[in-house]
Amino acid sequence: MSTIFPFIGVPADYEVSKEKELELFREVAWNFEKDEPVLENGDFKIVEGNEAIKVWVYKCIKTNRYEHEIYSWGYGTELSELIGQKYSKGLTESEASRYIKESLLVNPYILDVNVANTKFTDDLLSVDITINTIYGEVEVNV
Repeated sequence: MSTIFPFIGVPADYEVSKEKELELFREVAWNFEKDEPVLENGDFKIVEGNEAIKVWVYKCIKTNRYEHEIYSWGYGTELSELIGQKYSKGLTESEASRYIKESLLVNPYILDVNVANTKFTDDLLSVDITINTIYGEVEVNV
């Protein structure tokens, strides 16, 4: 007897790929001291791999989540939420570390994030971040 839904079911020769191949991560090179893109011969310089991830991390941390329509809601941090709160210094630093880790782990190229030495000095946040990526380990100081 034939079924009314002949398309339901998985053919015997059908395979589901469990791992999706990620393309080489590329980003515009960034001058962190001047906070501007790097130009070579009038064009943007492109970096790849861990250097590109450093740029992505820097931009992600500096971008406020939910503030810009051009970015998805998963991009950026909520560090601005800590401004004006009456939290203790320890709690503020702990929350900043958590916000940073959560924001960076949305990137499929980033496997693990270790945020260390989170410090608020006056109103300036500085952190040392060790990131394990698919390309290896990279350190970022923001």
